[in-house]
Amino acid sequence: MSDLPPLSIDTIWAILNDTLDDATVNQLVWHYLGYRYDATAERWNAAEVSSEWLENYPEPPNFIEDRPATVKLTRSIPKPNKQLLKEQLGFEGYKVGELVPRLTRRATMANWLLSYMRDRETVG
Repeated sequence: MSDLPPLSIDTIWAILNDTLDDATVNQLVWHYLGYRYDATAERWNAAEVSSEWLENYPEPPNFIEDRPATVKLTRSIPKPNKQLLKEQLGFEGYKVGELVPRLTRRATMANWLLSYMRDRETVG
């Protein structure tokens, strides 16, 4: 996970445009939730993960495949940040034919990461 792209608007767009692979998108969210992989011990270190996440996910969930984890991620976005993709990036969502779980979950992950950035004042 040391080769993650920077958390930036370009990275958010790469998630939305499906040009960043699913594994990397998962790893980005895991990283900012606080999960760290200890290669030496060959296990996850969750010392920085909030108890709210640790209770259900002692190891990082696959947000692309795990709907309950994605629902939890959605609910963890502060209400003022729920529409950041539209308000800040002008993202209007996917077309009807593109509305598949994988893409909508990626959009949720992108919105969560954008919210994370906003809350840490790294974006407008």
